[in-house]
Amino acid sequence: MSGQITAEEFTDALRAHGVRSVTGVPCGHLAGPWALFDGAGELTPAASEGAALAVAAGWELAGRMSAVLCQNSGFGNLVNPLTSLLLPYRVPVLVVMTMRGWPDPAEDEPQHAAMGGSTVALLETLDVPHTVLWPGKLTEALDRAAEARAQGRPFFLLVPRGAIGKSAGAYPAGAPADDRLTRPRAVSALMAELTDELLVSTTGYLSRQAHHERDRPGNFYMQGSMGHASAVGIGLATARPDRRTVVLDGDGAFLMHLGTGSTIGASGAGNLTHVVVDNGCYESTGCQPTTSGGLDWAALGRGLGYRTVLTCDRAEDLTGRLRTALTAEGPVLLALTVQPTPGEVHPRATASTGPVQIAERFRTAATGAPAAAGPAGTDGSAGTAGPAGTAGPAQDHASREAP
Repeated sequence: MSGQITAEEFTDALRAHGVRSVTGVPCGHLAGPWALFDGAGELTPAASEGAALAVAAGWELAGRMSAVLCQNSGFGNLVNPLTSLLLPYRVPVLVVMTMRGWPDPAEDEPQHAAMGGSTVALLETLDVPHTVLWPGKLTEALDRAAEARAQGRPFFLLVPRGAIGKSAGAYPAGAPADDRLTRPRAVSALMAELTDELLVSTTGYLSRQAHHERDRPGNFYMQGSMGHASAVGIGLATARPDRRTVVLDGDGAFLMHLGTGSTIGASGAGNLTHVVVDNGCYESTGCQPTTSGGLDWAALGRGLGYRTVLTCDRAEDLTGRLRTALTAEGPVLLALTVQPTPGEVHPRATASTGPVQIAERFRTAATGAPAAAGPAGTDGSAGTAGPAGTAGPAQDHASREAP
């Protein structure tokens, strides 16, 4: 956009404003400032936007000025700590929030339309000070933030898409080794194993990959609602105990609402398989690291109450682990450790099929009788999955993504 602010100019301005610590959930349109604050040791990634606001409140209560970086798709996660923590306790926090689905929802993805048209009105309803970062108005916007701070009030700086530049090469991902699992290899192998199972896939590149590999009516692609694919899955599994439900999740998405894992464990749903593809980053927003690096998935799964817990990080084990995960008594957690492949990105499912149509055909598949099992690709699928455990003609080896 005209008058774009460089990432360096923006971070310098926030530091001059007094910001000393930053937290949040990555957004591709704030990738530059995120990387710069991270590189300076001033950033603490949060699992969700609400948690980020609470972390920032803790800093503020200790006398350290802070900021939260996020996008308005996660504004719903912010509402509880905003209204029940910051406002009544008069804790001032600067929230830098990008505006998806705004000003024209038709120019963005469909999952951003409702929040894009409501963000400003919601802030006005809550009487929260805010302003849009218009070109050339950064100093003026931060002056307004300072006025709000003096009154003990939080302030939202609303950032139009493209208003702030990026920082090139911030989180480079190396080329995957031939013996490592990747998102394409893992998803291709999973989709090749499915027969009449119901599949819910999380937002980001995993849903794109699943749609690319094998589109089918029994796939529900969740573009948006980050972190809630597992909750949708438990609803499906308990409503249709005669059908196997598979949740295709990412590490960042699962960690965002980790408590749902306890609900899954407590449910005892024997027909639920939860596959978590752990690439250690938010791949679709720029490969910013998640906090899964030191996570023991096996111990976590057992602690949450999953009946069967499996892990895999080697190509030669993938097919066997998938087949066990799809047939074992659930709830099953299968954690696949993969290497990021940000160079392989496919169109969103909604580029060819609208969200209403995706839901309608899935509802028909979920409420009908299970179809007779047949080989992969015989159900009207559009993918090119090869035999189980292979990655199809586009891959040479069968071996490892939210926001």
